[in-house]
Amino acid sequence: MNSKTAELMARRERLLGPNVPTFYENPVHLVRGEGVWLWDADGRRYLDCYNNVPHVGHGHPRVVDAIARQSAILNTHTRYLHEGILDYAERLTGKLGHDLRQIIMVCTGSEANDIALRMAQAVTGKTGYIATDNTYHGNTTAVAHLSTRRPPIGGWPSNIRRVPAPDALTPLGGSIDAQPQAFADNVARAIAELEAAGHGFAGLMLCPIFANEGIVPGVAPGFLDPTVEVIRKAGGLILCDEVQPGFGRVGTNWWGHEWLGFVPDVVTMGKPMGNGHPVAAVVARPDVMGAFREAFGYFNTFGGNPVACAAAMAVLDVIEDEDLIANARKMGVSTLEGLHGIDHPLIHDARGAGLFFGIELARDGKPAPDAAGRVVERMREEGILMGRGGRDQHILKIRPPMVFDQSHADLLISTLSRVLAEIPA
Repeated sequence: MNSKTAELMARRERLLGPNVPTFYENPVHLVRGEGVWLWDADGRRYLDCYNNVPHVGHGHPRVVDAIARQSAILNTHTRYLHEGILDYAERLTGKLGHDLRQIIMVCTGSEANDIALRMAQAVTGKTGYIATDNTYHGNTTAVAHLSTRRPPIGGWPSNIRRVPAPDALTPLGGSIDAQPQAFADNVARAIAELEAAGHGFAGLMLCPIFANEGIVPGVAPGFLDPTVEVIRKAGGLILCDEVQPGFGRVGTNWWGHEWLGFVPDVVTMGKPMGNGHPVAAVVARPDVMGAFREAFGYFNTFGGNPVACAAAMAVLDVIEDEDLIANARKMGVSTLEGLHGIDHPLIHDARGAGLFFGIELARDGKPAPDAAGRVVERMREEGILMGRGGRDQHILKIRPPMVFDQSHADLLISTLSRVLAEIPA
C-alpha cells in the first residue's frame, strides 16, 4: 500500500468510522470509468469484471446526457405530477408478464425488498418469511434479517426461516438431480414451522439465479417448480429479487424469473436500473399493490423523481439500441467456453448465466476460500477487478458490464489462467 492509499484509508477511518469495507488488501483509488474500464489515481487501467451497477458501461454518454438534461429542467418528487414516472412505468412493465403492471419507484434494492416483504404481509395478513441460508437482499433491518452475514443484536427474529441453499459441493438431497425436490421439502418444513409458531407464512424471497449462493449447478429452468407448488398451496407470495440478474444479464431473457420459468407475485430491481444513478423499483400485480397501499402509508421523496426516471429510461434505450441482451447471450457462451478451458486442479466447476459467472475452487472436495482470495488479489494486481462469493467465499465471481466483448473476455481468460497457474493445488 503506497503512502497516498494509506493516507486515504486513515482519512476514511477518521471521517467515516472504523470497519468501512473496501475491496482488496490494497484498495483501489478510482478516479474515472468508461465502458468496461476503470482508471486509478496513478493512471493505471483496470478491466472491470465485477460491477453490475454500470450495467450499460461506466459513464455511458446517453445516460449521462439524460441525467444532465433533466437536472437542468426539473427535479422534484411524485406528490407533484410529472409524466416521466408514468412513461417509464409503462415501458418497464411492458417488459414483464403475469399481470405485473404496477410500480413503486425507490432509490435502492434494499428499499425495494423491504417493500416487497410488507406487500406479502398486506396480502396474507401473516408475518413469516423464508430465504436461503446463503443469501443477501439488502441492509434495511427487515431484509438484513433474511441474510446470514452477521447475527443481529438480540438474535435472529423468530418470524424468519432460512432454508439450506442449493450447493455444488454438498448438494441438497445428496445429488444435483435431487436438489429441486429437496429444496422444496425444506421450504415446506419451514412453512410448517412458521405456522406452528403463530407467525404464519407470508412469502419466500429469492434471487432467481441464486447469485449469492454461487450460481449453483442444476439451478436451471424448472428447478423451482416443486417449490412454487408448495408456496401456492400454503397461500404465500413469491418475492423475486432481480437486482443482480435483471435487465438482460442472463442473456436469454430480460429477467431471471423468465429464464428459471416461474411466476412471481412481486419483482424487485435496483443497481443496474439507472447505471449508477440511485434508482430501484418494486413491480407487483394490481391486487398486491392495492393490498399494500391499503395497509401501509408509503411515500419516498427521491423515488421516481424526474432525473431518476430519465436515467432509467436511457438505460432501457441503450439495452435495446445496442442489443445488449443478445451480447450477453453471445459473450456468455464464449466466455464460459474459455473458462472451461482453464485447467487447474482447484477448479471444481465453472458455470454461468449470460454475463454472470462463478468459478468454484475446492481442495479435496472442500471449499478453498484461501485460494479464491489469493486469485482475486492477484487479478487486481494484474489489472482485472473481480470478486468472490458463495457460503465460504470460495467462488470467483465475474459480473462485468453488459458491453463486455470478446477482446475483454480473452484478456480475462488469459490472465486468470496465468494467475491460477501460480496457485498451489
